[in-house]
Amino acid sequence: MFKKQLLIAAFLLCCSAQLFAHALWIQTASKGKAGQKQTVKIIYAEPGDKPEKLGEWYSDVKEFELWLTAPDQKRTKLATVAADDHFTADFTPDQQGVYTLSVGHTSKDLGGTTVYQFNASALVTVGKADAGNNPGANANELSVFADPAKTYKVNSPLNLRGLFKNNGNEKLYVTVASPSGWSKQITTDEKGLAEFVPLWPGTYYIEASKSWKETGTHNGNEYKSFWRCATTLVEVGK
Repeated sequence: MFKKQLLIAAFLLCCSAQLFAHALWIQTASKGKAGQKQTVKIIYAEPGDKPEKLGEWYSDVKEFELWLTAPDQKRTKLATVAADDHFTADFTPDQQGVYTLSVGHTSKDLGGTTVYQFNASALVTVGKADAGNNPGANANELSVFADPAKTYKVNSPLNLRGLFKNNGNEKLYVTVASPSGWSKQITTDEKGLAEFVPLWPGTYYIEASKSWKETGTHNGNEYKSFWRCATTLVEVGK
């Protein structure tokens, strides 16, 4: 009986490790104003947890690049400033529409025999124009998208779209972590769509992931599998 309990505990621990993974997250206000500076913060943490100190970030993840795609699709690399447990950046919108912030970084070191890639994005809406409101504005190989033109409220379905190499037909696992600490895993359908019903107001941490067997060489080391994740934050009102 005791042995069975140990096996169950080990299984749950394994599931928890897969469900809750450290990732990069872009934090910024979802609404901006033309001519007004927008502050951006990048952290490395599990959903909703305290950010890791920069010295504890995995491999060379802190060497990421932050890109801004304007509503007219012009891409600009933003300068980042290191702090104790995060990086900051800023930009000043000069157009009406949706700005896409994105990070895509493949770590230098393998995790065992696995290549790890960290993707993150955030959307900032300026004014009422819908220019730039397109999942394809995110150039990352893996991304998860929640329409910024919509207002999300508790007890109403929240729709997500996952894209892998600009293809919405891939099956992706999506972890949703709520402000209350509740979490669940959902899967995108054959069109790359998934939904869940938020039960609490606040910030939801959304993380899509995809892994597969693949062999090759990365920075002189042989790998046998590839893992990618993509994160975004969604605000839900009452």
